Amino acid sequence: MKQAIGVIDSGIGGLTVAKEIMRQLPHEQIYYVGDTARCPYGPRPEEEVKAFTWEMTSFLMDWNIKMLVIACNTATAVVLDEIRTELPIPVIGVISPGARAALKVTKNNRIGVLGTAGTIKSEAYVRELIAINTESKVTQLVCPKFVPIVESFQYNSDIAKKIVKETLKPIKETDIDTLILGCTHYPLLGPLIEKEMGSHVHVISSGEETASEVSAILHYKEILNIESAPPEHRFFTTGSKELFGKIASDWLGINNLSIHATNIEKGVLKL
Repeated sequence: MKQAIGVIDSGIGGLTVAKEIMRQLPHEQIYYVGDTARCPYGPRPEEEVKAFTWEMTSFLMDWNIKMLVIACNTATAVVLDEIRTELPIPVIGVISPGARAALKVTKNNRIGVLGTAGTIKSEAYVRELIAINTESKVTQLVCPKFVPIVESFQYNSDIAKKIVKETLKPIKETDIDTLILGCTHYPLLGPLIEKEMGSHVHVISSGEETASEVSAILHYKEILNIESAPPEHRFFTTGSKELFGKIASDWLGINNLSIHATNIEKGVLKL
């Protein structure tokens, strides 16, 4: 099926998932929505996160997508089950794939989770990890400064190094051997986080496992795109088209992306 896979996020973080889907499934089209104007979602009330996520979902459903990936951990924690129940297409989040990836590599079942206030408060990762392996011991850490650093295109800066070092200090003092980046923005800080944590700690991003799940579902549902023509990806942002374009091109390694500013509250494109 030539229909696109929809990917939604509170901002540019979901590009880390989109990139992995594009790598594993090079024939699939991606229609991406980043709600950069209202990012971050982590500190927001659940009802607000739910409303915003539904707006992005409805916007992409108007584009006749065949599958939806909620590439925002906060939104996954708050509204995945509801959206999955309501939509006639497959819907997946990023928490279960991230938990599974961590449990594959941990040796001592001591797992850390970095996340936004909303994700950590929900304890979605704690529940998922313990549901799969009851011996899991989970240490969580809220990282409120990480998303703003990424969204402002400073993830390679000296200030980013300082913030990562200061933020990770409490979790470095624990006995974890695996650390989940529980926000899809955080892989853009991945090299800094890995360096700070040290080589004895496995740092896990949910992107690869999420893309594998997308692939498995598309195969099972027999809705893979078998066309050989290059996919025409589309990226929509509610914020600055220029800033989104810089970050997207830098992270994806692709120039001349099709990027559009949009008001998802009204579903109106501002081209």
